[in-house]
Amino acid sequence: MRQRKVKNEAERLAALEEYMIREAIELKGRWNDYLRQMNQGFKRSIFLELGCGRGHFLVAHAEQNPEDFYIGAEGRSSIVLRALELIQENKLLNALCIPDYIENIEDYFAEDELSGIYLNFSDPWPKARHAKRRLTHRRYLEGYKRVLKRGSFIEIKTDNDDFFNFTLEECYACGLTIKEHTQDLHKTNLSARLITTQYEERFRLLKKSINYCKIMI
Repeated sequence: MRQRKVKNEAERLAALEEYMIREAIELKGRWNDYLRQMNQGFKRSIFLELGCGRGHFLVAHAEQNPEDFYIGAEGRSSIVLRALELIQENKLLNALCIPDYIENIEDYFAEDELSGIYLNFSDPWPKARHAKRRLTHRRYLEGYKRVLKRGSFIEIKTDNDDFFNFTLEECYACGLTIKEHTQDLHKTNLSARLITTQYEERFRLLKKSINYCKIMI
């Protein structure tokens, strides 16, 4: 998808450098030390949102859990700009963004470095020949398993039914435990309904059901 031009984008991004992790690959294996240097209030766990969009979901979690750290990865510069501005606006010390697409999570994180991964409305890549590009394909799931601590989770939300069914099949193929799953999140009492993305709010207004699952590692 072609990015929409944003006025003064380069200058605005430059002013938000302190909220970006430019050389994230170099932090593999030492994220805890790095984040404690950034924020002495960080005491617990690190969570990653792959494709954080404009940052509403990321920021909401960071606000509610000040002792945890939330990292968003987003490769579209005009979009990550909005997330960075939102982090700054809310004066958060426990949220940062990696301004990049993460293709191989093991290039960025070592074994057991993360406590949770969020995949919200990932590109479904609907054509069968593109199945390996889906972020819930088994080749990605195996990488997530290695960088997540035991007892950690992957949470997935999508409006695409085919993508959701594919995801469940891939989880079973990888021997992963699906703790929670539903095809209509906002008709349940699951806590995942309480913090939403902008896409999610839009779909709710359109009365579009949201597929959700929580996978335990």
